[in-house]
Amino acid sequence: MSDEERKQLVQEEMANANFEPRAACLIILTVLAVFYTLYFAAEIVLPFLLAAVLNLLLQPAKRLLHVRLHIPAPLTSLILLLLLLAGIGGIGFTISVPASGWIAKAPQALPELQKRLSFLSEPVEFVRHGMDELTHLMQQAPGEGQPQPAPQGSGKSTADLGGVGLTVLKGTRAALGQILTLVVVLFFLLTAGDSLLRGFIEILPTFGDKRRAVAIASEIERNVSGYLVTITIMNLLVGIANGLTMWAMGMPDPLLWGVVAFLLNYIPILGPVTGIAIFFGVGLFSSPNILWALAPPAAYLVYHIIEGETVTPMLLAKRFTLNPVLVIMALFFWDWLWGVPGALLAVPLLAIAKIVCDRVQSLMPLGHILGASSKEGGKVTRVVA
Repeated sequence: MSDEERKQLVQEEMANANFEPRAACLIILTVLAVFYTLYFAAEIVLPFLLAAVLNLLLQPAKRLLHVRLHIPAPLTSLILLLLLLAGIGGIGFTISVPASGWIAKAPQALPELQKRLSFLSEPVEFVRHGMDELTHLMQQAPGEGQPQPAPQGSGKSTADLGGVGLTVLKGTRAALGQILTLVVVLFFLLTAGDSLLRGFIEILPTFGDKRRAVAIASEIERNVSGYLVTITIMNLLVGIANGLTMWAMGMPDPLLWGVVAFLLNYIPILGPVTGIAIFFGVGLFSSPNILWALAPPAAYLVYHIIEGETVTPMLLAKRFTLNPVLVIMALFFWDWLWGVPGALLAVPLLAIAKIVCDRVQSLMPLGHILGASSKEGGKVTRVVA
């Protein structure tokens, strides 16, 4: 379907749409109920979604082992799962020591950082003073006296310490439970995900519905899987380039900063901005002067521009482009809802929503808003900052 035909179909759908206030209110309430459920059920929903996205990422390797090499599906799933866990564990073990070292020496390095940024002290002090005054005015209310100091109990510190320990234990147990859920769900998705999809398609009432479901599932697997594999390879190259550059510049722990660049590049727009700030801080801590401190973030920015603006779009050419305004809104929203995992899932979820909307006629106007489609229709491209 050409762009003109698609636009004409979208316009016809909008012209034939009958927007009733009751229906609109019902849709809004339904959406709010879904997001409310996602927020409070994050402990179980988030591992499911992460497992589904990782399943898409591992599909090319699964086809290689299972289809071409004829390895049984359970054994293929086990091999891929062990390789994934080994890679994640290896990365965590490699960077844990240097990362903890940087965190430990951060308080001692703050005076040196403050000294090197002394030329910014007056503007910062002016802004801080203004914020203090504004906070003081907002906290004051007519007729209210000064706040009374809280009574100091003898057992307060012990109770606080016990509360902190209990919170840490609960958080650790919840995290281990989510990881276990993700691993188990991912294993069964790799092993029997096709049969689950086949069963869902078989219960659809009409042949047209079956064909549409097959087309949506195939497009999601092909395009989102290709997107994830491509950006993973590109992010790996970006991480290697940044690690080698930091090593060539004489910066400490270049492997750590290569891994940081690799991970941050998964988050469009916000990831590179955070990376620039981190590499600038590393330069300030490790460089003799302020000008040399600009070299690490400058190199990181150059690599990001080459990868994000040139190489990756060229590799993913002739595919649809997600609207950057909606991408940044999705990043902030899913980050608020689920934190860092939500930010990592924002673009894949938006891409899946785009594919579904393009295949369902009543949702085509929404798909057109999400992004423009190519003549081939419904393929994913990298959203760059």
